[in-house]
Amino acid sequence: MLSHFWTVYPRARHHLAPRPSLPGDPWRGAVEDPDRGTVELRGRLRRPPGSDGVVVLVHGLGGGMDSAYVASATAACDAAGLATLRLGLRGSDGIGGDFYHAGLTSDIAAALASPELAGFSRLALLGFSLGGHVVLRYACERPDPRLRAVAAVCAPLDLRLAQRSFDHWKVWPYRAYVLGRLKRTYAALARNAILPTPVEVVGRARTLRELDRLTVVPRFGFADPEDYYRRASVGPLLADLAVPSLLVACPGDPMVSSAAIRDAGPASPRLDVRWVRGGHVFFPPGLSLGEAGPSGLEAQLAAWLRRQ
Repeated sequence: MLSHFWTVYPRARHHLAPRPSLPGDPWRGAVEDPDRGTVELRGRLRRPPGSDGVVVLVHGLGGGMDSAYVASATAACDAAGLATLRLGLRGSDGIGGDFYHAGLTSDIAAALASPELAGFSRLALLGFSLGGHVVLRYACERPDPRLRAVAAVCAPLDLRLAQRSFDHWKVWPYRAYVLGRLKRTYAALARNAILPTPVEVVGRARTLRELDRLTVVPRFGFADPEDYYRRASVGPLLADLAVPSLLVACPGDPMVSSAAIRDAGPASPRLDVRWVRGGHVFFPPGLSLGEAGPSGLEAQLAAWLRRQ
C-alpha cells in the first residue's frame, strides 16, 4: 500500500498546489527525421553561474518538461551547481508533427548536439520511467564523448514485460490516467499533422499494447507491438553502456513491475541498480543513496551525477 501512497500522493499534492518550476530560458531544437524531415523540439535551459556541467532531464510516458518530478530534479541540480535542460520529447507538448517512443534516442542526440550545450564540457542524463529507458538506451549507442553519467528512475529494461504488467486489470487506474494523457496529446497533434490512425480510433484503445499498435507501430515501421518491444528494449544492449549508470527502482512500483527490470537480461558492470522503498518516480523525503549532502531522491541523484 505504501507504494501506491508514494505514487499517488505527490501527484495529487502537485495538482492541488503546484510547485512552481525554476525559471529557465526557452530552448528550441530540431532533429532530422528520415520520414518527417525537420522535427521541432522544445525545452527550458537553466544555467547557474559558473556551471560547466549540464544535466538533460527527460520525462516519462504521458509527462512533459513541466512534470512535478522534473521540476523537483531541476531544483536539486540547481542547488548542486549543475545546469539543466528540461527536454520535452517530440510531441509531448501537443505541438509539432510527430511523437516519440521508448526506443527513440535521436531527440536526446539532437539536444546534446545543440549550440546551446556546446559550451559545456561535461554532460549527464537523468530520465524518469520511459524517459529513463530512453537515456539508458542512448548511453548504449554512440553517445556524445562529453557524456559522463546517466541516471534513471523507475525505468523498465524490458518493454514487453513492462507492457504486460501495465495492462493487467489490477493497474487499470494508473493505465486510465496515462492513456488519457497520451490520447489528449495525440488529439492535439492531429490538429496540425497527419498521424497514422484517426483520433477517434485511438480514443477507443483500452490497453497500452492497443495504443502502441495504433500509433507507434505504424508510424515507425514495426511489424506489431511485440516487434516494437523486442527491438526497442534496452535490456539486451546493457553490455554496451558507455558510462557509469544508476537505476533507482522500487520493488513495489505499481506502474513498472520489478520483473521488467530484474528479468531484462544480463547485467552490466556499468549499471548500478538500487532497490529502495517508495512509489513510481516519487519517494519518501528521507531517502538516501549514500551520497554526501541533503536527503531525498532528487538531491541524492544530483550529488551522484556531480560526483561522476
